[in-house]
Amino acid sequence: MRRIGIDVGGTNTDAVLIDGDAILGAVKSPTTEDVMGGITEALRQVLAASGVAPTSLDAVMIGTTHFTNAVVQRRDLARIAAIRLCLPASASLEPFIDWPVDLAQHARGEIFLLRGGHEFDGRVFADLDEEALRVIARRIRAAGYPAVGVTAAFSPLTAAHEERAAAILAEECPGVAVTQSHAVGRIGLLERENATLLNASLSVLAVRTTEAFTRAIAASGIDARLFLTQNDGTVLPADVARRFPVFSFASGPTNSMRGAAYLSRRADAMVVDVGGTTTDVGMLRNGFPREANNVVAIGGVRTLFRMPDLLSVAFGGGTLIGCEPLAIGPLSTGYRLTERALVFGGPDLTATDLAVAAGLIRLGEPARVASLPRAFVDEALARVRETIASAIDRMKTEAGDVPVIAVGGGAFLVPDDLPGVSAVIRVEHGAVANAVGAAIAQVSGECDQVFQGLPREAVIAEATRIAERRAVAAGADPASLKVVEVEDLPLAYMPGNALRARVRVVGDIA
Repeated sequence: MRRIGIDVGGTNTDAVLIDGDAILGAVKSPTTEDVMGGITEALRQVLAASGVAPTSLDAVMIGTTHFTNAVVQRRDLARIAAIRLCLPASASLEPFIDWPVDLAQHARGEIFLLRGGHEFDGRVFADLDEEALRVIARRIRAAGYPAVGVTAAFSPLTAAHEERAAAILAEECPGVAVTQSHAVGRIGLLERENATLLNASLSVLAVRTTEAFTRAIAASGIDARLFLTQNDGTVLPADVARRFPVFSFASGPTNSMRGAAYLSRRADAMVVDVGGTTTDVGMLRNGFPREANNVVAIGGVRTLFRMPDLLSVAFGGGTLIGCEPLAIGPLSTGYRLTERALVFGGPDLTATDLAVAAGLIRLGEPARVASLPRAFVDEALARVRETIASAIDRMKTEAGDVPVIAVGGGAFLVPDDLPGVSAVIRVEHGAVANAVGAAIAQVSGECDQVFQGLPREAVIAEATRIAERRAVAAGADPASLKVVEVEDLPLAYMPGNALRARVRVVGDIA
């Protein structure tokens, strides 16, 4: 299977072309302000480098920071309606209650609370008020809201009320994008609702972005399926991914970790991905990033859904260096590194300049940094070493030394000797590990729900069947499915031998 993997970063847009297990071409192209220009250029370069005809490709996988940036930068967000099915309970804290004020101003439309939802054991808490919902739907249509977020109490366990609400909204206001919380988040009403509302507010941008991706691919002469990478290191077909833009929030670092596992042939290790602006540190488990089991803040909004457990540090190859006193970041040249860094004829001292001055890498014009005092360079790189070592130590979950895979365009900044590290592993094509991770991505399915009245073995088996069914529905080959994560938790406060089970499976694209 021939496929292209693309990862759009803040500094570079990376692309690789893979045929089976062989990497036929790999390129780095500066990210452009319009993003699409960078993708088109990366496609052109990687096709030229590999000599492969565009018409012979089977798939294109794209990882992008587009949606994360929209939330962080408070731009391109749609004003949406929020519906919570919860009354007569859960009314004291309204939707958007814990959002940053400036972000809520962009996304918050009208809020509607009405009867509905279930108990934690699946029993109906209150019958869904369908007549009131139809009145609300007509009001949403009249107001012209492009999207709606629907959240019901304990819907990850029983989604019947959310699904019925979505059907009524489709009847009364066709064309409005509806995000159902059970399809996005996990148990935990406010955090799941936050993820749902973020997703709904990005729905217009998601349609526009996926259409632009499709045009960029077509303009390159490629007639292949388009996939977008997700936070868990897997992909979704573009027509499905456009409905769930929040699933791509952390896809860049995740792609790097998956690429690191693939290139190093190691399933368990720490990964340090040094980009142009940030360094991301995470742990591989069974070849996939360890998932965060706690609340993750996105742009200041507390969420609880499928996210990798990552630590991001404001340091990369484009990080600006201050001299008197010594200061490292947090500002960066970003995608203008090749214009601003000293070794490229620019005016700014960056981390890349330090590496060139120390002889760690040869780039640009080394003579332009030859005058930097050696003591200053050594002190700055020692500070970098401390920063990376501290990040690795914070991500450990057990004592002892761990192997570290150094990837990313700035991997040359990771020293070979680090405290608590057994070995620093460097791999061929490590600079484009993120694009490699996108190209090799598989399809996943997950089940996270409470079961009652069944022994543990039967619960795990049923959860596995549900996860496999969802993976196949997302485009996985049934013959290739593999369980990569199993988690179960007895719920002593519930009757009937209740057990919460979470199972995740992955498989190759069908």
